[in-house]
Amino acid sequence: MAARLRSVNPATGEELAALAEHTPGELEAALAAADAAQREWAATSFAERRRCLEAAARLLREGRDDYARLATLEMGKPVAEAAAEVDKCAWNCEFYAAQAERFLADEPVQTDALSSYVAYQPLGVVLAIMPWNFPYWQVLRFAAPALMAGNGALLKHSPNVPRCALATEELFARAGCPDGLFRTLLVGDASVSDATGRLLDDPRVAAVTLTGSERAGAAVGATAGRALKKCVLELGGSDPFVVLADADLGLAAQAAAQARFLNGGQSCIAAKRFVVEEPVADEFERHFVDAVAALPVGDPLDPATRVGPLARADLLDALERQIEGSVAAGAKVLCGGARLGRPGWFYAPTVLAGVTPDMPVFTEETFGPVAAVVRAPDTEAAVALANDTPYGLGASIWTRDLERAQRLGRRIESGSLFVNAVVASDPRLPFGGIKRSGYGRELAAVGIREFTNIRTFWVQPADTPPPATLSE
Repeated sequence: MAARLRSVNPATGEELAALAEHTPGELEAALAAADAAQREWAATSFAERRRCLEAAARLLREGRDDYARLATLEMGKPVAEAAAEVDKCAWNCEFYAAQAERFLADEPVQTDALSSYVAYQPLGVVLAIMPWNFPYWQVLRFAAPALMAGNGALLKHSPNVPRCALATEELFARAGCPDGLFRTLLVGDASVSDATGRLLDDPRVAAVTLTGSERAGAAVGATAGRALKKCVLELGGSDPFVVLADADLGLAAQAAAQARFLNGGQSCIAAKRFVVEEPVADEFERHFVDAVAALPVGDPLDPATRVGPLARADLLDALERQIEGSVAAGAKVLCGGARLGRPGWFYAPTVLAGVTPDMPVFTEETFGPVAAVVRAPDTEAAVALANDTPYGLGASIWTRDLERAQRLGRRIESGSLFVNAVVASDPRLPFGGIKRSGYGRELAAVGIREFTNIRTFWVQPADTPPPATLSE
């Protein structure tokens, strides 16, 4: 009997569905279909591709409530946040439908040739390995630009959100994309290494992109390297939220609650370490605890809920271990600090103070509703603490001095720096990290070009003599 992927409601523990894992034969059929469809798709005009992406955006908006409810049922995020995620996916489709032709236009370069230019051409079929925490956005963030560039896509989604994965495949089919251009592969954890290896070894797969854990990124990056395939990795984060002494503390604390507890804290770019200058630390902590304590926790299908359950039982266990280890090492619980006595995988929104760089909530990525407040004696120490992590995804600085914020921000090691704003991805700006947060970029012009053949053209008349010397 084939292995099955279980869709389980994190708020209740109830099994919603069990879907059969794809067999090797079914994976081969999906790859063959994607390869054939991509060859057809690459020959289409931007106008034809645009019609499909615009249709996908329209379908997302029309089905917003249904898509949102499905995500909430499968991975537990508050339904209001799930609806906002669907809206963002629609925006991303519209953005690339409008901008792709300009982003990928030939770029003339002045040289000794009669004509020379850079062209951006499709690579082929791209394998996308995606996580559960933003089950639509993580996929559409990749798929909209990749498809507009003329590529095909195979989606290996997280096994706990199989119905969201199939809904995304259906979305592109209904939008008018060629049959097979975007295919979902149902692959469980036990089979993923073998399936990924076989797909990346296949010449019909041109590249791979992964959003996920550091461990998964290292494994996929190594496999892609052996196969000499292009790879983009967006991995974990331990983003610093730096509060300087001159910040608006009330505003910063409200933003901190949003930055940490959106999606129950289950986000790579969620603020995780709150580095606060010592003179204002007491006041910031008071504001922060008030903001966190006011967050409604409960049924994620209730539009008023701001914090729902964690997505899986093992995630709850891991978070509890990190918090207990940090408290044992001297951290102080200002609020929360315990599981909630109700069905499902709920943990109370938690703020820990007195956190030091040797504690699990500082040294490890925390993926759940816990915030670590770290005191810095001065600005130099705050920058050093912000950089005291193997990760480098996002960072934010809170201060009234904008020039100083940008100057200090250039010294913080991250893929993005937000001043007096919560870190977020935006289709108009590149997104990605450095250090162990991965490499490559998504979104904006650089994101769509990641999965293109960036090709040099040099054109000379037929009667032009060759240069006197040639060199590599």
